[in-house]
Amino acid sequence: MLRYFTDTDTDITPSMAKKYDAKLISMPYSIDGVNYYPYTESDDFDFHTFYEQLRAGTLPTTSALNEDTYINYFEPVFAAGDDILYVHFSRAMSASFVSMDKAVETLKAKYPERKFYAIDTKGISIISAAIFNDVGEMLKAGKTPEEIIEWSKTAVDTYAVYFFADDLKFFKHSGRVSGLAAVMGTLIGVRPIIYMNAEGKMVSIGKERGRSKAVARLLSYVEELGNNPAASPIYIANSDSLDIAEELEAMLKEKYGKDIDTRIINVNPTAGSHCGPNAVGVCFRSIHR
Repeated sequence: MLRYFTDTDTDITPSMAKKYDAKLISMPYSIDGVNYYPYTESDDFDFHTFYEQLRAGTLPTTSALNEDTYINYFEPVFAAGDDILYVHFSRAMSASFVSMDKAVETLKAKYPERKFYAIDTKGISIISAAIFNDVGEMLKAGKTPEEIIEWSKTAVDTYAVYFFADDLKFFKHSGRVSGLAAVMGTLIGVRPIIYMNAEGKMVSIGKERGRSKAVARLLSYVEELGNNPAASPIYIANSDSLDIAEELEAMLKEKYGKDIDTRIINVNPTAGSHCGPNAVGVCFRSIHR
């Protein structure tokens, strides 16, 4: 039997994971020295309260998982005689995967007959959610893990994500975005436009002054790079900014038809620790990232 895994950095919630009988690995964030692990004590998460804390001045930090934590997630599956397929957020963004590799090496020595398959989405938030859901559908259709891994070698780079942040201080604090210095400073109302590149890193590629222009720019990327975007779900991320996400959704439906599949998703708290509240992004199938 194959067990399907993902992590909370992909924006997948317990209810979303249940559709594919998937197991969630909880990725932590820290506030005032206290670590929090989403969904370990409840299937719900209060996104509004979390982002209100950030609006009030809290600057969370994030950290990697250690080897023992991965062993605790994976060993019961191997011990039961099952294999693992793990669709995860970008390796380029975290040292967690060094720990994961060590854990898998340790477990495969103990359970040499077991197989571990991994797909690096080279992203975080909605781009990872989109890939997770598409892989889940492939599993339901009877695709083997080997077939899915082969598909992923080229398909991962045909998912694009572009987003903007409302407050530069969160990305400045996290230090996770290259090229951000070009839009830093005291400019009021400037929103950096960021995307995930083919290396799985966040890169600032421009800026817009004002929310409306930033939303319009996201739509322009769908128009420019979309590979028949109306044929696949279009994901819209929001960090407690549903009104902005719905504005973008309305523009997409006006462009591509009211019956297109748009999915508005909350940005998970780990990613939200980096982008802050009022961020919005769009993910779509593309000709390239």
